[in-house]
Amino acid sequence: MTIYDYSFSKLTGSETVPLSHYRNQVLLIVNTASKCGFTPQYEGLEKLYKGYKDQGFTVLGFPSDSFLNQEFADGEKTAEFCKLNYGVTFPLFQKSKMKGKEMNPLFHELLEESGEKKITWNFNKFLVDRGGKVVHYYGSRTKPEAIESEIQALLKK
Repeated sequence: MTIYDYSFSKLTGSETVPLSHYRNQVLLIVNTASKCGFTPQYEGLEKLYKGYKDQGFTVLGFPSDSFLNQEFADGEKTAEFCKLNYGVTFPLFQKSKMKGKEMNPLFHELLEESGEKKITWNFNKFLVDRGGKVVHYYGSRTKPEAIESEIQALLKK
């Protein structure tokens, strides 16, 4: 399988989006959480998205409560929190698990491709090239701004 074989429901509403919709784009796929010490990274993610979306870049956010239940139970509340506090406009999908048997299959695929063993915490990031291949994995401590030059390089390819 490839990342383009997966489909996910948006955080709010009933729309399901196939990831093939993002084919030929550079992607930053992130597991997020609204009540985490790394939550302010939403601001950097949104800045990258706004700065490069017209060049074929998208951030895909996957809220999760797998680490100390740091996400709201209700998708509407998560969406409202992200919009009001960080101005998030990039796509957010329904809450999913990041560990165990119920782990989001996309993240399982991303881990396999990157050679990483597990999602270590909220705001792990996978940079994916236009062909759907994982180029790099970044842990929670890597701020979105720190990978801007790598995004720019991939957009030029």
